[in-house]
Amino acid sequence: MLLVLSDEHKEHLSFLPKVDTAVVAEFGRIALEFLRRGSSPKIYEAAARKLCVPVDMVQHGVEGLMFLMTESSKHMISEVDFLDSVLALGFGDELNQILVQLYLQHHSQIRSILSQLPSTLPAYHNLEWRLDVQLASRSIRQQVIPMLTMRLLLTRGCDGRSSRVIQTDPSTLLHLISTLEAALAAMKTSHSRRILRNIK
Repeated sequence: MLLVLSDEHKEHLSFLPKVDTAVVAEFGRIALEFLRRGSSPKIYEAAARKLCVPVDMVQHGVEGLMFLMTESSKHMISEVDFLDSVLALGFGDELNQILVQLYLQHHSQIRSILSQLPSTLPAYHNLEWRLDVQLASRSIRQQVIPMLTMRLLLTRGCDGRSSRVIQTDPSTLLHLISTLEAALAAMKTSHSRRILRNIK
């Protein structure tokens, strides 16, 4: 899966090629601290003084790098997909490799930090299912009508759990599964990666 960034995020990241590679690594460390402890204007001001650039530019660069790392970690993007996503930004090879190394070193830490943050979106908790088969009715004595009933249990942050009941026949469920698997397989092809890279 390729990560597609908006023009605003690309603009924020456009500051990175203008600085030294050691500064990019330091920005990665600052972005990780930003995730753990929150924003600190003093760090931005000190970095801006050292680089002789406006504070906003440093802040946008760190926030853009943090967004790139968190979104990639959230979607568990592979190393190849991350590199393809970064290639779309038009950076040099050295900067691309530094960003890949930053991602590979810190993606597990970022995922653990993100898992501790409260989420407003429902998350999967459990799935219960039952298969009902109607063998006969008053008018038709020999018939077989299978029906699959699923209860999807979801958790929503600290609020508690909710559930959704879904009922379908097996053929529709098999069609849905095959369609979703085909869509996932299509997203992994090099052709779709090129298209996604050129969309933005």
